[in-house]
Amino acid sequence: MYSVTKRLDFCYGHRLLNYEGVCRHLHGHNAMVEIDITAEVLNDLDMVVDFSDIKRVVKAWIDRELDHKMILRHDDPLVDLLRAQGEPIYTIDANPTAERLAKLIFEKVKELGFNVSAVRLWETPGSCASWAPATR
Repeated sequence: MYSVTKRLDFCYGHRLLNYEGVCRHLHGHNAMVEIDITAEVLNDLDMVVDFSDIKRVVKAWIDRELDHKMILRHDDPLVDLLRAQGEPIYTIDANPTAERLAKLIFEKVKELGFNVSAVRLWETPGSCASWAPATR
């Protein structure tokens, strides 16, 4: 099995509801995401996929939807307030943890047509969460 990994960087803010630690407050991260793409055979150019294709397609989605946005749980009381102020937000159905964001990005990369095998989201240089489908 061949595999390539593309690294993309973006910035986002969030907070965690029903959480007792400091992450219950609004705060931001300079995130780095690693996207693993696999293939059984190489394409006509002897590649799994061109790195520039991953960057062009996936980075465009990240820049449009997540970069420099406040990512909040859909029922966070701040959602309506921030929208009313014209602040850029992105909502999800669960607490916007690094684990949930890794799965969100995995699902989007798959939807965008890539044979993604895993996504790792580095929330800080020392803290990483990942998501990959279970293997049998």
